[in-house]
Amino acid sequence: MVFGRGRKAKQEQLTDPGETQEAVADAAAGDSAGTSTAAPVRGATGPFDVSEIEDQDGYVDLGALLIAPTEGLQLRLEVEEATQRVVAVTMDLNGSSLQLQAFAAPRSEGLWDEIREQIGQSVGSQGGQIEEVQGSFGTELLAKLPASGADASQGYRVARFIGVDGPRWFLRGVLGGEAAVDRAAAAGLEGLFRQIVVVRGENPMPPRDLLQLRLPKENAVPAPQSAPDLGRPERGPEITQIG
Repeated sequence: MVFGRGRKAKQEQLTDPGETQEAVADAAAGDSAGTSTAAPVRGATGPFDVSEIEDQDGYVDLGALLIAPTEGLQLRLEVEEATQRVVAVTMDLNGSSLQLQAFAAPRSEGLWDEIREQIGQSVGSQGGQIEEVQGSFGTELLAKLPASGADASQGYRVARFIGVDGPRWFLRGVLGGEAAVDRAAAAGLEGLFRQIVVVRGENPMPPRDLLQLRLPKENAVPAPQSAPDLGRPERGPEITQIG
């Protein structure tokens, strides 16, 4: 695994409109076939709360998120220009990406239902389309937004939104690249998503506030990882934001 900096890789796949429509339809059909509308519970499959693991050894410690390292994984922290705070971490693996954000949530109820509606409104306001499908993480969103290629051709950026409600926290993932439309290509990142540990903390926070992310402490990246580049993180484009 490499923890690095540099320009953010394109998160969403740019494709021909017809090809994208077919790919999204295939993904939706694959997710819906043989599944119920009830969202599965985290259970023993993760993602996990920090109280559910024995110790934190072996994880990359990014503050609110503990990441299990794996060969070929690259991590990038993204910062908000106005405040210079770290707002997301992106995992790059085998040409696809998974952007992660963790939020404070109410003790008695989750946020995913509400946030899905907000994402749909945001994508729609940008001229995009969105579809709810059933997947291994419960109800997911497949989104596509109009985009222009380098040669001025028109296509779409495709992204797949997944969300998991935990004890007083909510974890959102945005899959881009082939993983957005191909379940086989998404398998590696889905497995890493299930291994994520959320560190909510005990401080009171308003629901929907971002949990604090940070660079790992010096010499805190587990072996056999190469030494991380702890230079200034960079911010990349996002399809939508949670307000």
